[in-house]
Parts: sequence; C-alpha cells; structure tokens
Amino acid sequence: MHARSLDTTPVRRDRSLRIELELRDVGQLFNSLDPSPLQERDLSPDAEEFITSTAEEHPADAPLTLRLHLRQWPEEDPSALIEAAVHHYFAYRADVNHLEFRRLMRRGRSSLVIGSLFLTLCLLVSTVVIGSGGGAWAGIARESLTIAGWVAMWRPMEVYLYDWWPLRRRGRVYEKLSRIPVDVIRQATG
Repeated sequence: MHARSLDTTPVRRDRSLRIELELRDVGQLFNSLDPSPLQERDLSPDAEEFITSTAEEHPADAPLTLRLHLRQWPEEDPSALIEAAVHHYFAYRADVNHLEFRRLMRRGRSSLVIGSLFLTLCLLVSTVVIGSGGGAWAGIARESLTIAGWVAMWRPMEVYLYDWWPLRRRGRVYEKLSRIPVDVIRQATG
C-alpha cells in the first residue's frame, strides 16, 4: 500500500479534500486475517491509521473524499462494495468508540464517588480526630490527610477534564468517515 499525503487542493466537482491511497489490489485495503465477507471485513491497520489520522488533521466541517487507486482491477467494478465496506467499518468503529466513552464516564463516576468519600473521610479525621492541636506532628498529620484526600480526586478530575476529549474527537472522525464518499479509480498501467 502506498499512501499519498492529503491533497489539500479542493476537488473541482464537489470541493472536498481528498485522502488518497494507491493499492496493488482490493485485498490490500483489508485485514488479511479477517475471514468475514469483504463488506464486513476490517480495514488493514495501516489503511485505517492513515485514513483516520489524515481526517483528524482537518477541520471537522471540512468535506472529505476517499480516493483509492487500484493497480489490479478485478473483473467486476468493486466501487460500490468497497464504499459499503468502508462505511460499515467506520460505523462499527464509531459504535465501539461510543461504548468506550460510556465506559470511561461510568469509571469517572465511580472514581468521583470513591474519591469524594475518601476526601470527606480524610477531612473529617483531620478535623475531628486530630483537631486543631498545635503540635508539629498534628499539623503534619492534618496536612497529610488533606493531601491524601485531594490526591484521591486526581483520577475523576483527569477523566472529566482530559480523558474524554480525544475519545469524543476520534468518535466524531469515525462518524464522518462512516459517510465519506469513496472513489475507486483504475490506475493506469504504464
């Protein structure tokens, strides 16, 4: 598989940007270990990564077209089958991404409950048990419990502030790619 970098010149007929791949044959686009029928087969990891990473480089509202150049053209025109397979694959990846997002949010909620309970316990122990004693050890114990309680909040804060952004962005790319127009072109042999 030979991947061209994205041609940022708009396609004249529909003004979309193109993601172009040069392939020896149709089989090179798909994972050779997947025994599913072609329309349900996974894309090869290299093809998926190239298509997805190229799509992520452009604004979400930029129209894209996937253009595949085949050196070995099969007996029947593969265009409709390839387009359906690409759409099916990225729709599946969007569904898996949505499931991963829901799991992350569930883990975030669990972490938030556990962290909040632990923080509350640390602050209660610090205030009630140790009190406002003036000794150095009492001060160290109070500060240690306060720090430990806030450290327990690290994971839920990480989930809700940082972890969900890339997952949602990747999901939107998969959804966009599940509807991308696919042009399959017979490459001239020379």
